[in-house]
Amino acid sequence: MTGNNGLRHQVDMEIRIRRIIFYTLIFLSFIYIISSLVFGDMGLIKYIELYKKKNHLEASIKEINQENQLLKEQIKLLKEDPFFKEKYAREEFGLAKPDEYIFQYDR
Repeated sequence: MTGNNGLRHQVDMEIRIRRIIFYTLIFLSFIYIISSLVFGDMGLIKYIELYKKKNHLEASIKEINQENQLLKEQIKLLKEDPFFKEKYAREEFGLAKPDEYIFQYDR
């Protein structure tokens, strides 16, 4: 009986060792997969960085489009409206009509 009991004990120990090795490999695999999902090249942290960069670029594009629209309106006014041309020439370049005097004040 003790021979069978010792053999049974040895088989149980081998089964336990195999289970421990199996569960350890499963656990390490999960750790690797989770760390890859979070810290890898295509991981969560990289995704968050790219998302922030995308939002920043979209805001820049929106701002530039608004600026372009204002410039298009100014160009249209410069081409069509003589009063706007005159105002622009006076304000931007300090031009005056003949027989006009320009007074500039220091601030």
